[in-house]
Amino acid sequence: MNTQLERQDSNAVGSRVERATSRPVLTPAVDIVESNEELVLTADMPGVDNASVDVTLEQDVLTIEGRMADETLEGYSLGFHEYDHGDYRRVFTLATEIDRDRISAHVNDGVLRLVLPKAEPAKAKKIKVSIG
Repeated sequence: MNTQLERQDSNAVGSRVERATSRPVLTPAVDIVESNEELVLTADMPGVDNASVDVTLEQDVLTIEGRMADETLEGYSLGFHEYDHGDYRRVFTLATEIDRDRISAHVNDGVLRLVLPKAEPAKAKKIKVSIG
């Protein structure tokens, strides 16, 4: 992985982590692609609607969270399931090369797309040294 974005959690994709709620927390699968101008992060969070996604940036920590709606069909009982239900959470550390003011997020059909533009590189500056 590149130096721009580091994964903070050590859980395998799709694994569960413990937290103090009755719902399991799932780790969404994430793809990260990079160009000269930006990083694009795509996270799969099936069952999460647009209003249930939170993306926060506090200092260098980028947190992605999504709450899956509980679906029950009236008049039916669960006979078998393979699809995990719970909440999603993933945490990354951003490098200083990301322009935090221009980050954008879009979610559609349970797929979150974050665009992380790269900041302009710091230019070298000659500093005048005075004598005395």
